[in-house]
Amino acid sequence: MAIEKRRLGNILVNAGKITSFQLQEALKAQKSLGKKLGEILVDSKIITEDEIIEAIEQQTGIKKIDLNTIEFNRKAISLIPENLCKKYTLIPFGFENNRIKVTLADPLNIFAIDDVAISTGFEIESFISRKADINKYIGIYYSSQQVDNAAIQLSKESTKALKKAKENVDVISDVNSAPVVRMVDYMFKNSIELKASDIHIEPFENEIRIRYRIDGKLRTINKLGIESLAPLVTRIKIMAGLNIAEKRIPQDGKIMIKVDDKEVDLRISVLPVVFGEKVVIRILNKGSGIIRKEDLGMDEENIKKVNRIISNPHGIILVTGPTGSGKSTTLYSILSELNSNELNIITVEDPVEFTMNGINQVNVNEKAGLTFASGLRSILRQDPDIVMIGEIRDEETAEIAIRAAITGHLVLSTLHTNDAPSSIARLIDMGIKPYLVSTSVAGIIAQRLVRKICSNCKTSYEASDYEKRILGQDINDKLILYKGCGCGYCQETGYTGRIGIYEIMELTRKHRQAIDSEVTSDVLRDIGIENGMNTLEIECKKLVLQGVTTMEEFEAITTSEV
Repeated sequence: MAIEKRRLGNILVNAGKITSFQLQEALKAQKSLGKKLGEILVDSKIITEDEIIEAIEQQTGIKKIDLNTIEFNRKAISLIPENLCKKYTLIPFGFENNRIKVTLADPLNIFAIDDVAISTGFEIESFISRKADINKYIGIYYSSQQVDNAAIQLSKESTKALKKAKENVDVISDVNSAPVVRMVDYMFKNSIELKASDIHIEPFENEIRIRYRIDGKLRTINKLGIESLAPLVTRIKIMAGLNIAEKRIPQDGKIMIKVDDKEVDLRISVLPVVFGEKVVIRILNKGSGIIRKEDLGMDEENIKKVNRIISNPHGIILVTGPTGSGKSTTLYSILSELNSNELNIITVEDPVEFTMNGINQVNVNEKAGLTFASGLRSILRQDPDIVMIGEIRDEETAEIAIRAAITGHLVLSTLHTNDAPSSIARLIDMGIKPYLVSTSVAGIIAQRLVRKICSNCKTSYEASDYEKRILGQDINDKLILYKGCGCGYCQETGYTGRIGIYEIMELTRKHRQAIDSEVTSDVLRDIGIENGMNTLEIECKKLVLQGVTTMEEFEAITTSEV
């Protein structure tokens, strides 16, 4: 391997990408770090991965392949096992004239090519691609292939189990059979690799539909025969510690799994429907970490507004929006910034999504009588400086939170409202007196998540007169907008990832006087705009004009209701 690493170094020097001195320094670092030469050079910011790929292509003739723009050959995928792909960071994508086309992160590794050739019995034609792209498509194609294989086996085994059941034979052991175990394991792993937030297992008359929620939208991933429902649901129930004999009432549970040495918390909800039990699994990936507010998608002006709000020594800070709009992520980001050895910070959550060093976190347990309200009462006897309540759901919790804010605590929580001004009306509707609301609320952050256009298939087009009008642009001027046309990278959706948009209302004296006078949310919104508040609509419009998101997402925001 040392020869190969020096060979890469020579290629880069000959291509003029690095100097001989930089190569020698990197080789010294390699001896102590035990990492690949290319990784050391990239980590040191001496060269980019794309520059390495370009140099290898120029100096060796090994062609570069953009995996996001090609169609994968299923036969090629089936010829090379997943363990070899992961071992050498490679993936097959084509099969022609008894030759497998394979792209590698390190095509100079002759041992990898020889190993694959011996394993498959075919000649190998090698290419080079980005490491991240190879790993992504290994996750997509091999996990889905394994799920399909497990599903076929599960269907066969389930048919046998159904026959046993009719003959009154004990079938509990079938739940631990290899096909159903593989099916569930691969489903969990695959959903996490695809960055899904939820898994839906839905029974219908003749089939089961499995869908993942990715970037806020449900996508059908697989369909199984209805005979697979019982072993599939029972397996999940056993893992979650639920009653497998009870099929008439809803049940909730949780499963803790490890994927790539990272803990993932799965929240299970089972609901009896017409054709069986529907299961929804919420994925809480604890390994994803806390996001800094600078990385949440806020612009510089919004960051300044948030900084001013959280600098208040006491009061309530509310984060509002529908389920799945990133409220918890924003709260954790704020808590992470406020976290200090000089402060006692306590949270009560349902559930605790991320554990944070230095912060005391309490899990709601309604069966044991530990609710948001009762937890909050106990927290206030623990000498807190900052309190975070997962959600204000009722008048009792709201009253205690208001009292805590008025008596010198900084309180953070969430509400379900359409926008920032509506949060004031929601608190008053809960039974809180207007003067208490005006006295206690320090600021409100309303937010949504919008999908970002896929950078790989992003294309421009000329806006219609209708789109110009909606965006507040002159219809006589030419306006270029963007959208994704769909590709392998984004799984034909035109979108990859999401970005937050924020409506931040800092409460001024004028706001507080208006709240005491019990004005409408529209009046509060107008006061906010006068004070420099950008509405969600304005924030989303900016992203459309910048080419970050689409008109489709803009229209979804402007017509959405919580």
